[in-house]
Amino acid sequence: MKVFKLVIIALIMVSCGSDDGPGYQEPYDPSDDDPVVEPLTDEEIMDLTQETTFKYFWDYAESNSGTAKERYHPNDPTNSQNVVTTGGSGFGLMAILVGIERGYITRTEGVSRLSQILNFFEGADRFHGAWSHWIDGGTGNTIPFSDQDNGGDLVETAFLAQGLICVKEYFKDGSTEEAELAAQADLLWKGVEWDWYTQGQNALFWHWSPSNNFAINLELKGYNETLIAFVLGAASPDYSIPAEVYHEGWADNGNIVTSASQYNTPLILDHAGTGTGPLFWAHYSYLGLDPRNLSDQYANYWDLNVNHTNINYLHCVDNPNSYVDYGEDCWGLTASYTRNSDGSVGYTAHDPENDTGVISPTAAISSIPYTPEKSLAAMHYFYSKNEILLGNAGFYDAFSPQYNDWVTERYLAIDQGPEIIMIENYRSQLLWNLFMQNEDVQNGLDALGFTY
Repeated sequence: MKVFKLVIIALIMVSCGSDDGPGYQEPYDPSDDDPVVEPLTDEEIMDLTQETTFKYFWDYAESNSGTAKERYHPNDPTNSQNVVTTGGSGFGLMAILVGIERGYITRTEGVSRLSQILNFFEGADRFHGAWSHWIDGGTGNTIPFSDQDNGGDLVETAFLAQGLICVKEYFKDGSTEEAELAAQADLLWKGVEWDWYTQGQNALFWHWSPSNNFAINLELKGYNETLIAFVLGAASPDYSIPAEVYHEGWADNGNIVTSASQYNTPLILDHAGTGTGPLFWAHYSYLGLDPRNLSDQYANYWDLNVNHTNINYLHCVDNPNSYVDYGEDCWGLTASYTRNSDGSVGYTAHDPENDTGVISPTAAISSIPYTPEKSLAAMHYFYSKNEILLGNAGFYDAFSPQYNDWVTERYLAIDQGPEIIMIENYRSQLLWNLFMQNEDVQNGLDALGFTY
């Protein structure tokens, strides 16, 4: 009865409104301090994510070359300001095409920036046609990625070539200037000597250096992010690799196939012996390469990527480590910045076997073609934290509710790029259509035994 009386009194006080005396104050409610975030529709949240993420590749590009910086720290903008990423720049080429289609920039502006970028890569260091992982945006000279990695990086080059092919297809029937841009993009990717990176074996190797040769000796083998390199190697008109490189190397004579499953969901392919890999494995090769009808003797690649994403999602819902907020709206584990145990910022490939309580927005966002409802729910959750998580170039790279909403206010090109591209593939299939219509790509897929 006492509680009932208190409720009645409270209602009377609220109903008095302006009749309260000049000294009256509303009772303090701690929830009043929480920011009110007006919800967006699904279309609005996709628009917002694409447009803000586009700024990474447009507003915050490396100034001399127009290419994508490896990283951008809004609170420390001079950090690595001249370090260009080859793979991330390939993602940037595709993001600029999205920007034209979505009206963020004009077609003329896009052509101008793309010409600047292609001219830069035309003059940059190359190693049997491949570019290095990092390049100095001011000089075009290689910046070593590690002590022995100071030469060609075939996987980063494959990501760039994927973007170059999309540029070629987008502009090939345009004006004289656009047709010249398309031809330049075509020549650049066709100059990659994929066959050199076999060392004469039925295998592809990641690195070659003029001073260290193949000393790193890292073979592209087993399911990870490298499928695109084999497709493009087979597609190359002048430096093609034989199909055996794919079947004996990457597919390990069929041993890549697995009967393993997690959460009653088949893995289909062995994830390089890791259990279930980080989600970028379902993104990087498939920004242009359309997985929807893609199959070979080893896998249906749509099922592979849908299953991979759902295992990642189900792990976060199951939440075996009891991390705060993990669940149907808060999920997504992939390589990104991370929170070290001492609270400092590091980097790691998060996955169900390496789950440190850090969520990477790109993981769920870039998976939207595979799990649209789940990815949109995650995007709405991320937006509900927009005061801490949404910066001037999209959602920040990583955060953790487990550690009092710790956020790394930083960006990486290879994480921002898949967001704008995969949302566009979900909405219009733009990049998938461009890449898959390329005759050389089709020849490569045919040579490897794919149906698509």
